[in-house]
Amino acid sequence: MCGIVGLFLKDQALKERLGNLLEGMLISMTDRGPDSAGIAVYGKPKSGRIKITVQSDSSDFDFKTLKDELLKKIDESIILQRNDSHAVLTVNASKSDAVRNVILNSSMNLRVISEGESIEIYKAVGEPRQVASRFHLSEMCGSHAVGHTRMATESAVTTEGAHPFSTGKDQCLVHNGSLSNHNSLRRRLIRKGLRIESMNDTEVGAAYLTWKMQNGDSLDEALANSLRDLDGFFTFVVGTKNGFGVVRDPIACKPAVLAETDQYVAFGSEYRALVHLPEIETAEVWEPEPATVYFWNH
Repeated sequence: MCGIVGLFLKDQALKERLGNLLEGMLISMTDRGPDSAGIAVYGKPKSGRIKITVQSDSSDFDFKTLKDELLKKIDESIILQRNDSHAVLTVNASKSDAVRNVILNSSMNLRVISEGESIEIYKAVGEPRQVASRFHLSEMCGSHAVGHTRMATESAVTTEGAHPFSTGKDQCLVHNGSLSNHNSLRRRLIRKGLRIESMNDTEVGAAYLTWKMQNGDSLDEALANSLRDLDGFFTFVVGTKNGFGVVRDPIACKPAVLAETDQYVAFGSEYRALVHLPEIETAEVWEPEPATVYFWNH
């Protein structure tokens, strides 16, 4: 099962409503994925600064301890904004690798779940309504966002296994389906230096796209190549700093709907995820074609 939603704003006058609109879309997909949920939100980049989203297994974790550790080891101005069990660190771009290494080598049992100029990822176990409420999704603003509701059929119900997955700066992937060659591909990508931390096949798909783009592919090209290199059935929705992409496998057995107006492009696993969007009654609505890449960017 699993449910995917995505919203790409053409009209930036809607940016203050991004989280509110996405929340309704996410909750509508609860019966496709009641186990866990997650969102990736893209906000306005700050020149020369990187945002690192960190996640703890405990909503009671004292993130001040993390900030003190970073200030002790890195001579740098760090802004920390806590959001429940997550925190977003904003640091100078030149220090982002050093900050990541301190976090990963600490004894605090923290995960870095996204990094980039504009991306923030939040995800947790629980019904989508609960997850959205925990992270105050309705108050978030930005240019585009993707979300996922998970029904865990191939691995345990954990935050680590929840979507979205991010394996490259300002990149994320959500997925409905199953990849059959993810174990061999995981070993291949790890040998090439990619960091893959979970056993979820979706993270392998995300790492594959990162690897292709590191080697010169555009997102459009990487998605097109995924149709050749990835076995299984899948619908991918991918976010980057500037855009939003969709691709389905050649069989396309997983449901998917796109809608476009002058104000936005929206994606849902089912049409009911889109019905509350403004002016949806005048939108162009269609089912994305199999083995076809769709992409919009600012």
